[in-house]
Amino acid sequence: MGVRKRQMAERIKAEKKQMAFAKLNNCPTSPRKMRLVADLIRGKQIETALATLKFSQKEASRKVEKLLLSAIANWQAKNEDANVEDADLFVKEITVDSGAMLKRLRPAPQGRAHRIRKRSNHVTLVLGSNNNTES
Repeated sequence: MGVRKRQMAERIKAEKKQMAFAKLNNCPTSPRKMRLVADLIRGKQIETALATLKFSQKEASRKVEKLLLSAIANWQAKNEDANVEDADLFVKEITVDSGAMLKRLRPAPQGRAHRIRKRSNHVTLVLGSNNNTES
């Protein structure tokens, strides 16, 4: 039982070495707008994803592009001896969750007030590697 558990732990450790992630918290964009950009790159190779984000007109794509570059740098820090081009990295997972909401009041006619909700979001990006080379 002990040997099997150790082998399982080693396998999980090797899989984690092939993955890298980056988080962006409290980004002042609505989650709905950010999800449109996240859907563009989900499951794509990093070269394709970077090109897609670079030429996208959306404001949120600039922030996701920076996040993707951060995730790539995190992967390189984990695997110093490996090469990014040889690793065949892709966007394994990208999730957009809603963050804190700033609530404001805007004056409305006849003494009323309308609530304005300024939304923010949290983005989590996970990179995976198709190439499982043991180093």
